[in-house]
Amino acid sequence: MNKPNYHLQMMSIIKDFEQASPKKSLLLHICCAPCASYCLELLSRYFDITLLYYNPNISDIEEYELRKKEVLKLVDFYGGKVKYLDTGWQNEDFVMISKGYEHCVEGGERCRRCYQLRLDYTARLCRQLGYDYFASTLSISPHKNSLLLNQIGESCAEKYGVKHLPNDFKKNEGYKRSCVLSNEFGFYRQDYCGCEFSKQAAHSRANKESD
Repeated sequence: MNKPNYHLQMMSIIKDFEQASPKKSLLLHICCAPCASYCLELLSRYFDITLLYYNPNISDIEEYELRKKEVLKLVDFYGGKVKYLDTGWQNEDFVMISKGYEHCVEGGERCRRCYQLRLDYTARLCRQLGYDYFASTLSISPHKNSLLLNQIGESCAEKYGVKHLPNDFKKNEGYKRSCVLSNEFGFYRQDYCGCEFSKQAAHSRANKESD
């Protein structure tokens, strides 16, 4: 069976939203400013957007604050047209769900649990605060499984009775555009997702490349 084209699904849903008054509201979970840059460029025409910075997978508070600083630069660029929610550093959430899965390969069960954690939190907040839709920028990464992310998003939407916006932001050269925008903004661009396991894997790759 062919994988669904989530980008086309998304565009089909939002094609008439640009003329809506008031705009539909979207709670958009973001992992970092580089990934959020293209997603905002694309979606801000259609939605009243609130960025949700909930990333308990980030193992170091210094890294958490550095990425947060870059996100706030992006928010400032939109001059109040984009709202921002920061949950604070909650690394204990990730530590709890990753116990017993420390030795999983990147992209395996530990990562699935991490996606579930962040999307579940976003969907729950979507219901509590009354947003029309929720989504995550995670699918912009070439290393993330968009099928899995959308399946988790849909299950969370069903759980909380809210609407998940299907997406695959890497499509239509979205990832390439995020790289261009990151360079234009001068964003810090990390080489790992944030958790201690991906950090170790990134260091291992770097060491092999330097040998």
